[in-house]
Amino acid sequence: MAQDWSPWSWREAEARQQPDYPDGAALDQALREIAAYPPLVGAGEAHALTDALAEAQAGRAFLLQAGDCAESFASFSPERIRAGFALLQEVAEGLQDAAGVPVVRMGRIAGQFAKPRSRAVEVRGGLSLPAYRGDIVNGAAFTAEARGPDPQRLFHAYAQSAATLSHLAPLAAEARAPLYVGHEALLLGYEQALVRRDGAGWYGASAHFLWIGDRTRFPGSAHVELLRGLSNPVGIKCGPALEPDMLLRLLDRLDPARQAGRITLIARMGAEAVESRLPPLLRAIAREGRPVLWCCDPMHGNTVRAGAGHKTRALERIVAEARSFVSLVRAEGAVPGGLHVEMTAGEVTECTGGGVADADLPARYETLCDPRLNPEQARLLAQAVAAALAAGRPARAA
Repeated sequence: MAQDWSPWSWREAEARQQPDYPDGAALDQALREIAAYPPLVGAGEAHALTDALAEAQAGRAFLLQAGDCAESFASFSPERIRAGFALLQEVAEGLQDAAGVPVVRMGRIAGQFAKPRSRAVEVRGGLSLPAYRGDIVNGAAFTAEARGPDPQRLFHAYAQSAATLSHLAPLAAEARAPLYVGHEALLLGYEQALVRRDGAGWYGASAHFLWIGDRTRFPGSAHVELLRGLSNPVGIKCGPALEPDMLLRLLDRLDPARQAGRITLIARMGAEAVESRLPPLLRAIAREGRPVLWCCDPMHGNTVRAGAGHKTRALERIVAEARSFVSLVRAEGAVPGGLHVEMTAGEVTECTGGGVADADLPARYETLCDPRLNPEQARLLAQAVAAALAAGRPARAA
């Protein structure tokens, strides 16, 4: 276990992106109840994922992390789970053929309920209400009743996560490939409530893999403090503002033992910034001999507003960033070992490209937060990444 750490030591650090619950006593009671619930995932499964990610670091596997931007209480159903799993499997199989190595499958599911926001409030027509922070916190409807943070939603999130994992287990068994789940460990009280003993130490039982977002990976971060003491593999979102020295300081904090498979760096630079901002990070990691898995998130750095006001992402820019990532990582002698994608099995019109134009966005714009790829767009991205991976793969002997 990390020195001078406890599951509640994060409370002495700076916690950003946390909801302002009007009834603190009700929140504390809800968290105490959840702290007595069974773990959602086992420590052994999280450790197996660490081993699998270590294989990806070494170029003997490839990580696919994909799924919803934000899970919804209202749209939960076995049919959606099965469809999402089938799409994940399809994309994984295509990448596996191209990479020539096993694909580690990880869903953004069974816990991806909390969302960071650029503003604490949303204003429409002169009315100011708390921002929507994901179904685990409040409702998306623009009403005072829906937008009030409600601790009772924590129970719904836990129950839906448990039900989702229960439904995924036989699907993964039929596919004969482990399926792991991960999410941004954003809501600190909830994440602490699901910390469980792991031998002499601790692990986060809300998911196998937990990551720290681009808005919460700063000096003195409570999110860094919580995750540094957990044995789960940890992701760090790396946006264009991240400087090499800061990245190394984060790694000193989160991975002082330099454990293989422990850290995944998820680059989300944007198509225009990746060429200039990623190489300094690659070189700093190489110089220090840090064992990390380099993963590409080509979604979050490419979000724009369309003419009608919809947040969207252009498939062309997403593909461009993913291709650049593969070539840049290889140019620095590292392994391009993963892909992180927001996608859905629904035929949505949230991102442009692949048959969706700006004018088509309102037709099926269903996301609660950020735009997702539909199945055809996900296939096109996977094909582009597969081609980039195959281009640098050693030729097989005849």
